[in-house]
Amino acid sequence: MRSFTGIVFVLLIGLSFPLRAGDDLCGLPNHAFQANESITFRVYYTVASIYFAAGEATFTCVLDNLNGKPVYHVTGEGKTYSFYDNFFRVRDKYETFIDTTNLQPLKFIRNVNEGSYKKYENISFNKTAHTAITNSGVFKTPDCVQDVLSSMYYMRNIDFDKMKPGDKIPFSMFLDNQVYNLYIRYIGKETIKTKYGKFKSIKFKPLLIKGTIFEGGEKMTVWVTDDANHIPVRVESPISVGSVKVDMMDFKNLRTPLSSLISHH
Repeated sequence: MRSFTGIVFVLLIGLSFPLRAGDDLCGLPNHAFQANESITFRVYYTVASIYFAAGEATFTCVLDNLNGKPVYHVTGEGKTYSFYDNFFRVRDKYETFIDTTNLQPLKFIRNVNEGSYKKYENISFNKTAHTAITNSGVFKTPDCVQDVLSSMYYMRNIDFDKMKPGDKIPFSMFLDNQVYNLYIRYIGKETIKTKYGKFKSIKFKPLLIKGTIFEGGEKMTVWVTDDANHIPVRVESPISVGSVKVDMMDFKNLRTPLSSLISHH
């Protein structure tokens, strides 16, 4: 059943791989999201060209305080629908605490519950010492490093208008006690129809880590709204058996109007 692994984890990873462009973007002011924003996605699993609605994930952001610092406390919760639970039950919860001044993560919690696989991870980032303290020890990190979830919110503040198709945006991510040097490749702008509606979008491909259920390489495609919000509206990726498609289905309290929406179903 491992081929079903992480249908919702796919969403969390897939949406979060795009993050920072070089060191010139080591700290970004936030102009893309706000406290009390909520976005919900539906996850479709496909085999033999037939799509099944497998589950959903919701991302919420609230203003919080961590060790005296104001932070965005972002929570991502993913679950399979009751029908799909019979095949492979997923109940995942991810949390990140992001410094409001530069969008750097200070703490990350991952609680994965997928079938018989369970994993709990708690990471504290020491930005002064350039370390990540985890359940397993202390690890050196670059000056600018993101976690799986914070990266999604950091990415939303990148100015894609300054890019040319084919441009790469390198970034560092800390996951499973390792630093990964990855990138996204900007593809261009595209009008896309999703389950929610028709959008003007920005399209890119993240470089994925080989060894998860992905094959590695630039197989995944992500579309985000071509407006100030930069919310993901679709993610597509082949996996070990079949493929996964993720569509944005609902949102609340966006920071700016969703001007990229052409028509709503």
